[in-house]
This record gives sequence, C-alpha cells and structure tokens, in this order.
Amino acid sequence: MINVALLSRWHVHADDYAHQSKQHEQLTIKKIWDENVERGRQWAQELNIPFEKDLNKILSDSEIDAVIVNTPTHLHRTVIMEAAKQNKHIFTEKVLAFTTRDCEEIYQAVENAGVELMVSLPRLTEPSYLYAQKVIENNWIGKLTTIRCRLAHDGAVIAEGETERWLPDRFFNKDETGGGALIDLGAHPIYLTSRLGGPIKALYARLKHTTHLDVDDQAVMLLEYTSGALGVIETGFLSYGSPFQLELYGTAGALIIHDEKIILKSKPLGQFDWTEPDDLPEPLPLPFDQWIHAIQNHTSPMIQKSDVIRLTQVNEVAAVSDKEKRRIELVDPI
Repeated sequence: MINVALLSRWHVHADDYAHQSKQHEQLTIKKIWDENVERGRQWAQELNIPFEKDLNKILSDSEIDAVIVNTPTHLHRTVIMEAAKQNKHIFTEKVLAFTTRDCEEIYQAVENAGVELMVSLPRLTEPSYLYAQKVIENNWIGKLTTIRCRLAHDGAVIAEGETERWLPDRFFNKDETGGGALIDLGAHPIYLTSRLGGPIKALYARLKHTTHLDVDDQAVMLLEYTSGALGVIETGFLSYGSPFQLELYGTAGALIIHDEKIILKSKPLGQFDWTEPDDLPEPLPLPFDQWIHAIQNHTSPMIQKSDVIRLTQVNEVAAVSDKEKRRIELVDPI
C-alpha cells in the first residue's frame, strides 16, 4: 500500500487525482495540505481526510510515501525538491518548472533520493498519438515534412448570461502560472509534436494578449526541426468548439487526426485515397498509473525526463521569441 498526501487543490485537475487516488486499491490518502488554508480545510472536509497546514510536517512524516502536487506552478520547484529530499515519490501537473535549469535541479534531487517523479503528459498514452507514432516509425508517409497540432478552448471567454469564465481566474495570474494559453493548454501540442518531429532547431512564437488578461490567451508557434521538417502549434483560450487536430504531412502520404476521427493516405501502403485505419493501438496506462507501477516495480515509464525537459525548454524559448519578436535557435536541441 502506498500512502499519499494531496498537496494543494489549486490546479483544475486536483479533484481528478484525488478521485483516482481514492479509487486505486494500492493507494491511501493520509493527509491534505494547501497553500490556501481555507481551501485546503474545505477539501479535507469533503474527502474526510485530515488537513495539515504545515507542509514540512507532511513531508517529514515517515508514514507518507508519496505526494501529488497540484500547487501553482511557481511553487513546483520548492515543493517538489523538498519532497524529494524527504524521499517522497512525486506526481505533478505540467509544466514541471519555468526554466530548464530548475527542471534539471529537480531531476538531480529526485535521482539523488532514488524516488519516482511523474509529470502528467496524458495525451502520449492515447491511441491517436500512438498511431501517429506508428505511422512515423514505419515510414508510411515517407519523410516527414510538416507537422501541425491545434488544441484550444474558450476558458477565457465570459459566455453570454454568465459573470465569470469557466477557467478559474488563478489560471490568468502570470506570477503563479508563468504564462497563459501556451504554457498551459499548449503544453499538449508541444510534447506531442516534440515526440513526433524530433529535436527542434529553432522556433518563432507569437503569444497574443487579445483580452485584458495578464497572460497570453492565444498563441501560435513555428518550429524548425533538425530533420528539416517544419511544425506549427496553435492554442488558445478563446475558441469555442475548437477540435483537437494533429496533422502529419510527408513525401509519400499524410495523416489527419480530427478529434476522434483518423484518416490516412499512404503510398507505401497503397492507400491513395483517404482511409480510416481499423488497427489503432490500445491506449497505454495513464501517467498516474504509470507512476504507481514505477514505484511498485522499479520500472521506467514511457513518459520520460526528456519529454518533461523539452516541454519547459520550448516554453522558455518561446517566451523570449515573443518578447524579442524574432526567430531563436536552440543552443542545445533535446
């Protein structure tokens, strides 16, 4: 049995992880902490779990084996590094940290402690991504020339008849989040395309402040891969009904994923018209389950350190690109 503490209800997915913890037969929630004491006490009351306002008491508690971190992103480095020093396994939301240097320091602390760290990058486990990966690995579209990924919602829009946005105001606090649409929702297109496109040579990013919010509410990024392919990432908080789109174009075919619909053209497969594949891979275990399995069995999850570091690296460089309004080459492509 793994005894866990829930650290903060700040993130919108905190309740999901609490639910997964309560449902998992190998986990027991022992304590709850929140940087917002009132919010934490309320959460503890709802879950009927003891609340502890002193984070150090939780992290130094030998009964606690692991922590689930849903704090504001600007607290990740402090909380996660301290948890690692206290030999706690760690599950956390993306992004891990604002800078690659902080990410490297966190991983060093984790490796020194010999604990498992998992950052939630859930779309890497989905059949659509796994099929796209299969297409690339088998050269079914020839040499990849262009990749495009879009994920957007209307979380920054106040709908007619409403007084508030459905995405909490705290997600628009730049000090806590480090950014807006790109660092949050855009994380998914970034880590998906990074896996499929390979090392990034250079990028140009435009982070748009369409509303009065403190963070970007929509963003577009142009990527150049070391392979010679180009990539386009689109994201935003201002798009109602926008589908998830992932498109791969190559010298011998194309793959288009539009929400749940997948179509393929492939010269190598003799498919010269659009065809819907019927051999999609089974989904992989979610990051949460991969984390638990790694703790219990000392195995390596499919979500790796390189995925996490690259995500922060791209966001870090994109912020500079937008500020300086120029293309930036990555000194050390991952």
